[in-house]
Amino acid sequence: MLGRMRLPADRRCARARGLQALAVGLVLGTLLGGCKDQQEKYCDAVKDHQQELGEILGGGSPDALLKALPIFRDLAEEAPKDLRDEWKTVVDAVAGLQDALEDAGVDPATYDRDHPPEGLTQADKDAIDVAAGQLTSEATVTALSAVDQQAKDVCGTPLQIG
Repeated sequence: MLGRMRLPADRRCARARGLQALAVGLVLGTLLGGCKDQQEKYCDAVKDHQQELGEILGGGSPDALLKALPIFRDLAEEAPKDLRDEWKTVVDAVAGLQDALEDAGVDPATYDRDHPPEGLTQADKDAIDVAAGQLTSEATVTALSAVDQQAKDVCGTPLQIG
């Protein structure tokens, strides 16, 4: 019975290195391909929402950002990892205002800070003011600018929200 033929040690090492290189290449290709797929999905979502978002935000409605919140949430879900923190900042700020207005029982489209509806408590007014302040905070403005710039630079589609 013939024994199994063995390769010389240097050829075994070369073969092992070749297999390692192939494995590393496959892993990197999968990871990079996954990133590219995620980026493409995000850019597709940006393009799909761009017109509607422009109509909502361009209408000048006082509750435009609140109306855009479902779109922001969708874009945040599709966003690549490097934009998730920015989208979280945006979504949290808009959702915070929505929650404050809902908790106070006021209509976002007609709410006027200088002439609040009768029966609005000072606590509710303060909560709305704090939430509205988050929308204009440096962190939120920077995040809005970042997601808009990335959409322009990477997707070739401006969101025009910043």
